[in-house]
Amino acid sequence: MPMNIYFDARWTRTDYHDGISRYGAGVIGGFKEAGIPITILVKNKAQLKMLPDVPYLLVNDPLSPKELFLPRKLNKLGADVVYSPFQIMGTLGRKYKLILTLHDTIYYLHPQAPTNLSLLPRIVWRIFHMAHWPQRAVLNGADHISTVSNYSKKNIQDLHLTDREICVVYNAPSLKESDAHRSEKTTKNILYMGSFMPYKNVEVLIRGMAYLPDGFTLHLLSKIDKSRQAELEKLIKAGVKVVFHNGVTDAEYLELMQSAYCLASGSKEEGFGLPIIEAQMIGTPVVCSDMTIFHEVADDGALFFNNDDPEEFAKQVLKLDDKQFHQNLVKKGHESAKRFSWQKSAEKLYSVFQELVKS
Repeated sequence: MPMNIYFDARWTRTDYHDGISRYGAGVIGGFKEAGIPITILVKNKAQLKMLPDVPYLLVNDPLSPKELFLPRKLNKLGADVVYSPFQIMGTLGRKYKLILTLHDTIYYLHPQAPTNLSLLPRIVWRIFHMAHWPQRAVLNGADHISTVSNYSKKNIQDLHLTDREICVVYNAPSLKESDAHRSEKTTKNILYMGSFMPYKNVEVLIRGMAYLPDGFTLHLLSKIDKSRQAELEKLIKAGVKVVFHNGVTDAEYLELMQSAYCLASGSKEEGFGLPIIEAQMIGTPVVCSDMTIFHEVADDGALFFNNDDPEEFAKQVLKLDDKQFHQNLVKKGHESAKRFSWQKSAEKLYSVFQELVKS
């Protein structure tokens, strides 16, 4: 018997995707590919241009007081299951099954607030992530919790952030098959894609560049504020080339990835690591931190280094000079990346829906 499924897409951005926005759009696309009918909830029609073409319902902003009345509306519409790619949603009086998502526990392990927030929000942020009970209360208001990796699932359980069952619904690359190829021209560019929060440990990559021969350039692709850039620039030694792009378009990112020497990450904490599988799909080698999550995501299709050792980072990069070694690593990486697709993630989520409705 078909289910009446609603997907909360109100966290979708209208200019460019951030992590949660891209994840939500990806899973929605996976449902469409799998032929599983859903209705998405949006707060304004501008979000639709960033989402796959599926039926939608225009409702309130999730941070509006009207959120208290959303469950009543969904009850009247006969919702069987509601899924949110975020950890917050109105629950008062609901009669349907609800699945919330906690992508990772990074800010519980590293509670420092993003530097772009003003003082009061930063204080609230830190208190929220140091006191686990608010998150526990929110998550326990759902019937089931999803997260993006087995590593995140274990962390959520270890921190006792919920009593609910947790399923793993993997992230996936949003690349077309035609994108998954290398440029004929390979550069000595090392790419980093991600934020510049302290736990991302970009410092180890910058310091590691000093141990590489001339010709290599580290490209830091994401947006960065001036004060953080100034901090990192102080670490750049004479003769080392580091380019701050301060944001790139999807097209620019793809073009740089297709010709890069490798993608690198020295992160000390992650919930998944999407750039890793994007690089593997394209055929770009990956050099990353020797962490549990990166082993889960990259499998044996990457080179790993101690993220406190910049010289070891450089040594791993130089292994790619061996053509046969390079080809074998790329092949393993490509096979590893095939494990992840939005359709597989949607089908996994749908199986959870079926079990919940039966219970």
